[in-house]
Amino acid sequence: MSDTLPRFEHYPAWARALAHGIRARLGNTFVLHGNTHDLQPAPVEGRVPIATDFVPTASFLADWIFGRREVVIEYQRANGPIFHTRDAHRDLTEVAATIDAVHGTDLSRALPRDPIGFCTLLDAFFKHLAYRPQPIGVAVIFPYAETLVPDSALESSAEDRAVRVFIQKWSTDPVLIAAHVTIVLVTENLADISARLVRSPQTIEIEVERPDVAGRQRYLEAVRDPAWFAARADLSAERLAAMTSGLTRIQLRQILASVDEHGTRLDAKALREQKKGVIEAECFGLLEYVEAPYSLDMVAGHEGVKLRLRRAADAILAGRLRGVPMGYLIAGPVGSAKTFLVTCFAGEIGFPCVKFLNFRSQWQGVTEGNLEKILKLLHAMWPVGVIIDEADAFLGDRNQQGDSGTSNRVFAQLASFMGNTEYRGRIVWFLITSRPDLLPVDLKRQGRAEEHLALFYPQTIDEHDELFRIMLRKGQVTTPVQSIREVTDDPSGLSGADIEAMLARAILMADSVDEAGHPVLSAEALRRSFADFIPATSPLERELQILVAVQECTSREILPEAYRDLDRSAVLTRVNELRALLRDV
Repeated sequence: MSDTLPRFEHYPAWARALAHGIRARLGNTFVLHGNTHDLQPAPVEGRVPIATDFVPTASFLADWIFGRREVVIEYQRANGPIFHTRDAHRDLTEVAATIDAVHGTDLSRALPRDPIGFCTLLDAFFKHLAYRPQPIGVAVIFPYAETLVPDSALESSAEDRAVRVFIQKWSTDPVLIAAHVTIVLVTENLADISARLVRSPQTIEIEVERPDVAGRQRYLEAVRDPAWFAARADLSAERLAAMTSGLTRIQLRQILASVDEHGTRLDAKALREQKKGVIEAECFGLLEYVEAPYSLDMVAGHEGVKLRLRRAADAILAGRLRGVPMGYLIAGPVGSAKTFLVTCFAGEIGFPCVKFLNFRSQWQGVTEGNLEKILKLLHAMWPVGVIIDEADAFLGDRNQQGDSGTSNRVFAQLASFMGNTEYRGRIVWFLITSRPDLLPVDLKRQGRAEEHLALFYPQTIDEHDELFRIMLRKGQVTTPVQSIREVTDDPSGLSGADIEAMLARAILMADSVDEAGHPVLSAEALRRSFADFIPATSPLERELQILVAVQECTSREILPEAYRDLDRSAVLTRVNELRALLRDV
């Protein structure tokens, strides 16, 4: 028997973990999950220094991990069995011929390709191993395992259940455990395959992580020489690796191929656009890659909040991560620029920011798989900011009913990830809501969303004027008006969203543009727009949102003077009154 494993010091971490599990006889059934669709670095022995090829995961397992075993078989539903060694096809054909002789079948003429037929033949082969005079090394690889042993919620056929029973039986068979038989299931999301298999003590899970910065640099240097970077890019391989956190080797290959195909030059701006495209394509409908063209200078007012965010930005850029909050709860009434503030912060600090989209599905099991995919990507992307808008409605809580526990599991998984202090300063959470009182305490406690920042409407004429001028600049409007008092007598209670909406109305009616094509608005046009505007939200709703933001804020100094010294019990009483009034409306 040739079951000696190769030397593993130059292999990736997951391959070393797999080798350790095999050598230590921890079990015979392994589940690889995570970055399994990527290329894996395969050292080429005999070269000094060690060179590296990059091959698919299944090929890496078959040729590098199990290359010295006599029987190596890969099976996937689409292609049927693939035999990586000469002995594999011969031995299974001999077993099939024995079955033919006993049962009058014709399996040896064409080995079965369907899952049940193949697993039945494989089971007979495993029994046959016990009678061989000399033991042999056997490895069976199941890529796309989620199509063979799907999660129980998706398990809709007798075939799926039969395959799961076969694998469970093999994982607990003492003869196979004692022999040199290894079964490897390969999937992207652990949540997509049978929970019974995953939770079994005989099954060993191993995560295949995305390449870190050193791994990305090694790949880039292996596939492109320095002359290519000098001729086609403004970035070195080292810098390109640093700027592509979260990307796989296949995605890096796509970026390089795009540069070659279109004859373009790869600079920082082009790279950001390419990275945005590949991440959104991978997590289509699950994440939005947010790029802000602005810094915090574009945010009017909120000086105390901006100061705190800038301190955090300085700490992150300087590597002083221990003092950076795990996350922020951004509260305030509608239209107070909560989302705009966060995107501007991301633009100022310079690291990527993503926004959660709807990862929930009507199909049980898919939701958990989507969340697992997102969290693994965030782990690989750090540093990264994560925006959850309308967090009170988006996240739910531990007590939701009616979905067989899916919401409870999702909530627990997300809360656990948010509270992992390993990610402090690396993954920064922003929970944005106008109703922080509806957020579960589990998510807004210390250790998760630690800083509770409250935003409010402008309090003074100067603040209104600053906001008005920034909105003019953002909308690229040409106008002689420089103060909001020139177009309205009472700007109190107007939010940034209100002012932007009134400007949009005026722009729509504008009759002229300047040389740059920007709309030109007269004072009279602005006055008409402001006079015509009616806020869409009720005064009671706005008051409630303001008071719960005051309640939630964890810093007295960032509260406006009008709210700084409010009696907390009086605020609570008024909040309860407003809730009752709004329920009756």
